[in-house]
Amino acid sequence: MSDCLFCKMASGEIQPDVVYENDEVLAFRDINPQAPTHVLVIPRRHISTLNDLTEADAELVGKLFLAAKEVARIDGIAEAGYRTVMNCNAQAGQTVFHIHLHVLGGRAMHWPPG
Repeated sequence: MSDCLFCKMASGEIQPDVVYENDEVLAFRDINPQAPTHVLVIPRRHISTLNDLTEADAELVGKLFLAAKEVARIDGIAEAGYRTVMNCNAQAGQTVFHIHLHVLGGRAMHWPPG
């Protein structure tokens, strides 16, 4: 989508602080971090919300989580622990309508999250 911030990052039009990438996935540091490690993992292909996923997207969503595992390894938080979160729509806190997986770590997480 031409007006999607994350699509512009995925295409290279905007340069985020990249932590990990491959042909299908891009992971970059959040500009408003909520933990010492706060990385967003996005598919390069635009999907607006979790509600827009189809069966054909199952493998791609799995690759987001594999990328999250790699981000945790790169940032040295894999062994201590980390949280992954995906928000769906505005009431859940989604502000950019291109699915993205938050990877949070580097401090103790509390439950419930809010």
